[in-house]
This record gives sequence, C-alpha cells and structure tokens, in this order.
Amino acid sequence: MNPILQFGTSRFLQAHVDLFVGEALGRGEALGAITVVQSTDSAESSGRVDAFNRGGGYVVRVRGWQDGRAIEREQRVWSVTRALRASADWPAIRAEAARATRVIVSNTGERGYALDAADHAGLLDGDTAPASFPARLLALLHARFHYDAAPVTLLPCELVANNGSVLRDTVLALARRWALAPAFIDYLATRCVWVNSLVDRIVSEALAPAGAVAEPYALWAIEAQPGMVLPCAHPDIVVTGELAPYERRKLFMLNLGHSFLAEQWLLERRPADETVVQAMRDAALLARLDALWEDEVMPVFRALGEEGASRAYLAQVRERFQNPFLAHRLADIAQNHAEKKRRRFAPVIALAATLGLDLAQPRLRAALASEAARAATP
Repeated sequence: MNPILQFGTSRFLQAHVDLFVGEALGRGEALGAITVVQSTDSAESSGRVDAFNRGGGYVVRVRGWQDGRAIEREQRVWSVTRALRASADWPAIRAEAARATRVIVSNTGERGYALDAADHAGLLDGDTAPASFPARLLALLHARFHYDAAPVTLLPCELVANNGSVLRDTVLALARRWALAPAFIDYLATRCVWVNSLVDRIVSEALAPAGAVAEPYALWAIEAQPGMVLPCAHPDIVVTGELAPYERRKLFMLNLGHSFLAEQWLLERRPADETVVQAMRDAALLARLDALWEDEVMPVFRALGEEGASRAYLAQVRERFQNPFLAHRLADIAQNHAEKKRRRFAPVIALAATLGLDLAQPRLRAALASEAARAATP
C-alpha cells in the first residue's frame, strides 16, 4: 500500500503530479509511491493500468523552449507502483484508502464532480464502486472514518475554480442527503483537509502503453491550508496564501488564448490537423491574438494591480504557444468548445464590468455571441 492515492490515469497526471513525485523520490523528498485508480473502463486507460502493474516505470519526454533555449530530455518515472480498477478492485481500493493513504489526488475531467442518480447510501460499505467520483470519495472517507478517522489531505487538480472547496461541498451535501452520522459529517468538514490547487502544464501527446510528451514549463500552485500534507517537495510547486491570481492568469491568458485560436480554427475552417505552433506562425492570426491579450485582458490585470506578474506570465505563454516540439492540435482544444468559451471568455467581461472598466472587448463578445446564435438556430 502507498501513501498517495490518485484518481485518474491521464497523460497529464503522468507528466505532472506523478513526475513531480518521481523526481522528489530520488531526492528523498516525497511521502512515498503512488497507487493509481482507473476511473473509467476505456481500453486506453486499461492499457495504462496493465503497464503500471508490470513495473519498470514509464517515459516522459520533455520538449520545448524555455528562457530562449531548446530543452529536450527523456525521463523515466518510477513513482506509480500500483494500479487498481474501480470496477474490479473496489475492496482493495477501500482498504488502501482507510489504512495507508495520506494524500488523495484527482484529475477526473471537467464533469468529474457530477453526481449519478444510481448512487445510494447502500453502496458505502459494499464491494461495488459507486458510479460518480464524489460518491466514490465519500465511500472511501467513510471507510477511513470507521477504521481510525486519521486526517487525510485532498488535492484535486481538476480545472475548476476553488476545486477543493467545490469538491468538499459536493461530498458534504451528498453525505447529508444520505443522512449519514453527524460525527462522520464533522470528520469530513473538520479533519479532512480540502485544498484548492491549480495545475499548469501542456501535455500534448500520450505514449503507449504509458507515458507522455510535455513542455518544460510546469506549475502546481497550492493554496496553504492548516494541517495539509503535500505529496512531495518540488521546485515547480508553489504554496501560496492567495491562489486567485494564479487562477486568473492561467484562465485569462493560456486557456483563453487556446480557445481563441480554436474559435478562429472553427470559423475559418482552417486545416484539420493544424497545431497551436502552426497557428502562431500565421502573422495575421497572431496579431489578433496579441490584440486580444493586450486590449481586452491586460487592462483587467492592470486594474487589479497584477500587471507585472501577468506580463511575465504572458511572455511565458507566448513562448509556450510557439513550442515547435509539441503537436498540440487545435481540434483537441476545440472539444467542448462552447463550455470552454463560457468559462474562459465570460468571466473576463464580467470582471471588467465589476472593476468599472469601459472596455469594448469586441473579440470576446463576438465569440460568445456566435455561440449564442448557434444555440438559438433551430
């Protein structure tokens, strides 16, 4: 059994959290190894589980530009030593969570916190995993509470603002709906440490059966909480008392920039296999993107008193978008495009209004209007 339990087998986690822990293990600065839980039954994730359990680690290829120089290296990651399937190994997962786990990490996708009507309180102590991630987490914490009620730190990595708080409230609401014991609900609320965090790294390709291709840049910003336990120490982990500026920079510059390029790719019916770096080589498109950042986004950061750090981050984003080594396809970025635009464009407009800024923001408004028109079309 391992002290770190991870929900998700994605290429992102392999090249970010798992790589961080692997590097820290080599320095003696990690809690220990990772047990991965396969949340879905896809063939790809099943192949990764089999590869993890064969041992021998997996490869992450780090390729790109950083501080004006080319970086290209290959690293073997040894941190994942056990992989279990929620559909087949639930009793073993429950036992590990109750007895050995000190940190739970997750990256379950944009809809990972959605509940499932099929879940019910009778699944809490059974050998069948609940369907939704919040219900699975509730079942594991319930087992832990009845074993010895030891504290546990939860570090969600989903791209949801205040993800730790949102996940906590979702799990607590489910526990109350199922009329679970007040002592257990108090344990969830006061002894479990729910941490907001932000992850930032472009991981453009998966390697088979396990592994990934990623850029050199990496950040895991973690909001400080009393009593929290981190999985490792790492130079790319930042513990901060205020996570919001990190979230704003990533959402309003990197994520927004990606979705703007995807919007142009869709509107202009650009080449099906176009990548971010290819789009950045189009001078006219690059000029529109720069104008978007400079005229419609940067005034918001200026009004917040965050212009200096934001300009430094934007310079890194430009360099990352022009990484010639990553095949980051706009078709991939364009998945769930309407929802991504709602999350990435609308908050910039709303924040500008809240700050009393008189900004036209024509590109952001046009992108949102095009989606509204599409939705209204019978």
